[in-house]
Amino acid sequence: MNVIFFLIPKKDVIFLKYNATMRQALERMEFHRYSAIPLIDEEGHYIGTLTEGDLLWKLKNTPGLTFENTQNIRLSEIEQHIQNYPVSIDAHIEDLLSRAIEQNFIPVVDDQNVFIGIVRRREILEYCAKILPFDNENNK
Repeated sequence: MNVIFFLIPKKDVIFLKYNATMRQALERMEFHRYSAIPLIDEEGHYIGTLTEGDLLWKLKNTPGLTFENTQNIRLSEIEQHIQNYPVSIDAHIEDLLSRAIEQNFIPVVDDQNVFIGIVRRREILEYCAKILPFDNENNK
């Protein structure tokens, strides 16, 4: 099965540009209740994934940083502690499974590394639950 079956297209994904501010990230992640969000550059290439932990480490390790002045910190200045590796649009379910063990979502890129969407762990698990032979009534 191809990745496209599970793809949530970029137009339906919340992401941030790499030159956005820490404050924009905090507000967007709070509003959508996300703990991680994809980052893309000005050309649309996937750069990485920003997590709540990355933001907390930046706050902890930056003397004098308060919520009010997070508008002065660019996301490019924040170290990403976890790498969410993308898959190609040509990837198969097996490629998704290995990444879904560690990642809540898997970024998907085209052959030029342009971000085109994500696959969430949820859709992968739902697919697996449908095809695995077990009795849903006895496994509640």
